Amino acid sequence: MADCVSKVELSVSCSNLLDKDVGSKSDPLCVLLQSSGSKWVELGRTERLMNTSSPAFSQRLRLDYHFETVQNLKVAIYDIDNASKDLGDDDYLGGVELTLGQIVSSKTITRPLQLKKGKPAGKGTVTVTAEEIKDNRAIVLELEAKNLDKKDTFGKSDPFLEISRKGDDGKWQLVHRTEVVKNNLSPTWKKFTVPLQTFCCSDLERPLKVDCSDYDNDGSHDLIGSFTTKVSELQKAAHGSPVEFNCIHPEKQKKKKSYKNSGVVYVKSCNLVTQHTFLDYVMGGCQINFTVGIDFTGSNGDPRSPNSLHYMSPDGLNQYLSALWSVGQVVQDYDTDKFFPAFGFGAKLPPDYQAAHHEFALNFNPTNPHCQGIQGIVEAYRMVLPQLRLSGPTNFAPIINHVASIAAASMQGNTASQYFVLLILTDGEITDFDQTRDSIVRASRLPLSIIIVGVGPADFKAMELLDGDDGVLRSTVGEAVARDIVQFVPYRKFKDAPKEALAKSVLAEVPKQLVSFFKMRGLEPTKAPAAAKP
Repeated sequence: MADCVSKVELSVSCSNLLDKDVGSKSDPLCVLLQSSGSKWVELGRTERLMNTSSPAFSQRLRLDYHFETVQNLKVAIYDIDNASKDLGDDDYLGGVELTLGQIVSSKTITRPLQLKKGKPAGKGTVTVTAEEIKDNRAIVLELEAKNLDKKDTFGKSDPFLEISRKGDDGKWQLVHRTEVVKNNLSPTWKKFTVPLQTFCCSDLERPLKVDCSDYDNDGSHDLIGSFTTKVSELQKAAHGSPVEFNCIHPEKQKKKKSYKNSGVVYVKSCNLVTQHTFLDYVMGGCQINFTVGIDFTGSNGDPRSPNSLHYMSPDGLNQYLSALWSVGQVVQDYDTDKFFPAFGFGAKLPPDYQAAHHEFALNFNPTNPHCQGIQGIVEAYRMVLPQLRLSGPTNFAPIINHVASIAAASMQGNTASQYFVLLILTDGEITDFDQTRDSIVRASRLPLSIIIVGVGPADFKAMELLDGDDGVLRSTVGEAVARDIVQFVPYRKFKDAPKEALAKSVLAEVPKQLVSFFKMRGLEPTKAPAAAKP
């Protein structure tokens, strides 16, 4: 039941293009390319405009958007003087390389055109504006049934509904399953919300099928009855008219002439509402603040020994740095100042090497723990590593609480302007499991996501418990997380995969987590996205 991929439209304009035509201005066209491996692949091109050095192209360039990968793009401008599609015989007026993340986080970005690296194309500039193409509506439904058939020998039925939409291939695709109401022939199901794109591909006339079944523990659910409908019919309930459907069991209908139905399903309410997307918030000015915590506990092994997880290979890398590069490169495009706080934990520090510190600035500057860019974090790590004494215990709670307190302070303005991502790199031997659980449950009410990358060969059982995918994470007093904010992955799973694979896996959940937080708080994007100029 995956949602459709976000699509983005780019509009392009230029100014002060080079004049390549004798006696008149150039006839420019813009080409959009995306890097794929070592080559550039064309995604689309605009129309050609005649005789202008400051074109505004009306043809938009459309592409899929993925937060969790770095999408390297090239915008190239050519002067077209013939009818052939091949650009090899046309004059190159300059281009620019940028990432889609940079464009959407700025919404509009202007860059100087270059003929090649370091060689400007005169005073030429290109401006790219991004706009998300989407249907941000969702359908909110409340359904109940009356007089359903009794299917269980020793009690009433345990009914639930499954709603499917008809695919373009004619097959039914499940879009929502309600909860089971136990032992009840006239159940009311909880109100639920599904994105309209998922529910009916935004087509209010698309056929829908609703199956009402009796739940059985062994998975052999018995069909009570079905009916077909479409959103435009369900919507009649919004105007106060009762909308009801006979649940028909095809076998029973065949057998009995007098058969009427196996119960009736009523639409108590049906509304279409607007739901904001991740890009609405990012393009509305929401900053994603990235913080890193690195595990320097004794269980990592002595950094000078080749068996240590902190040992630097001859190319100056290890699993800690590879994981940091992979995730950091994606997230940095969403943070305008590119200054990232970085902390270590579990080590004894110079000059006295007394007690272990559970949250120390990686650059040894407690008043300003920020490093410039991901490169700055890597340099700070390489500089302090020889000066640390790896120690213990492995406590996560102090660094989570530190970032949580900054996230809590950012909420005072009550706007959707700040969100925090904490990346913890660890060998997984956690000591303060209970305190960490409590910190995560508290943090689930804050604008914060926590990504844990497990480095090395440990079994990471505790880490998997913190990532509540299998069940709901609870605090020591039984309080459940308000929303799922922890994503854990073991680095070894990605050791031989392409370097983008790790980031893809851990960051895939962040957009959903950000939207779920602002939705929980009822916060709209700060600057409502304005429509791009035609």
